[in-house]
Amino acid sequence: MPTRRVLPATVVLTVLFVAVACGDHGRGESNGSAAAGLPGLVASGRHLVITTDNGLLLRPTDGRRVTVDDRVAGDWSRRDGTWTLDLSCGERARSEGACPRMPHVKVPDGVRVTVSARNAGVDVAGIAAALDLTTVNGDMTVTRSGRDDAAVRLSTRNGSVHATALDTDRLYAATTNGDVILACATAPSSVTATTTNGSVGLSVPHTAPAYVVTAGTDNGRATVAVPTRDARHGPKMTLTTVNGDVDVRRD
Repeated sequence: MPTRRVLPATVVLTVLFVAVACGDHGRGESNGSAAAGLPGLVASGRHLVITTDNGLLLRPTDGRRVTVDDRVAGDWSRRDGTWTLDLSCGERARSEGACPRMPHVKVPDGVRVTVSARNAGVDVAGIAAALDLTTVNGDMTVTRSGRDDAAVRLSTRNGSVHATALDTDRLYAATTNGDVILACATAPSSVTATTTNGSVGLSVPHTAPAYVVTAGTDNGRATVAVPTRDARHGPKMTLTTVNGDVDVRRD
C-alpha cells in the first residue's frame, strides 16, 4: 500500500514541474528576460537598446540575429518589442581584461537602434535603420547609415560628431566641445546641428529643396550656400555654435 501511494504522487509532481517551467518560458519570451549572453533574434521593425560603460562599433549582419563581441559578456532582456543589451563591465571583468574599449555589435537591417555609451566613442557604418546614439566623452562617427523615412540623432558632450552619406528624414546632431560635420546622401526634411566650442558644417545633395535656414555664431563666420525660403512651413535647418564657423552647402 505505501508503494502504490508514493508512485502516483511522484508522477503528479513531475507533470506539475514541467507545466510550471513551460509557463515561465512563455512569459519570458513576451515580456521577461532572455538568458544572459545569448544573442537576440531581433526582427526588422523592432527596437534594440545597447548600454555600455565604454564605446561601441556598430555594424550590419546578414541574418536576423544580433551578434556580440565574444570578448564581452552581454546581459539580454526583452520587453514587448524592445530588446536591451547591457554591455556594462563589472570590477572583475575589468581586472581580468574582459572589457574592451570598443566592442562590436552586429545588427540586422531595419532594427531601430538606441545606444548609450560613455568614456569612449561610437562608430557606426552601414546600419539601415533609425538611430539614436549618445556618448559622453568620445567622438561620434557614422557613415552610410540611416533611412530616408526615419530619424537619426547623434549626441556627445566632449567630442566631435562626424557623419557621412547619411540617409535620413530628420537629423539632430549635438556636442558641447567639438565640431559637428554632417554630409547627407538624401535631403532631410529637418536638420538641427549645434555645438558650443567648435564649427558646424552641413552638406546636402544638389537636388535638395530650399530650406528655412537659421545659421548663427557668436565668434566666427556663417556661410549659407543653399537655396533658402522665408515660409513658415517646409524643410528647416537650424545650425548654431558659439565659438566657431557655420557652413552649409549643396554638393
